[in-house]
Amino acid sequence: METLATTRMSSKGQVVIPEDVRGRLGLKPGAQFVVVGEGDVVILKVIAPPSMNDFDNLIRRTRQQARASGLKRSDISRAIAKARTRK
Repeated sequence: METLATTRMSSKGQVVIPEDVRGRLGLKPGAQFVVVGEGDVVILKVIAPPSMNDFDNLIRRTRQQARASGLKRSDISRAIAKARTRK
């Protein structure tokens, strides 16, 4: 960590992330976080969508694994239909 800062939680549970931290991390209004709490530790982890390159690589690997396992398009359609009928 480059710098330490303190902040307070409001009565509504809101916490302000200090300006220097927001700037260093490039956080903009509307940024989303996963919040993990354990004991006296609270961790905020930024949720960021994957880049198009990362997404394309993920799709490519998924298709390769599906082909290697013998999965067919009809198997996927059947699984989707089955999931949609569950209550």
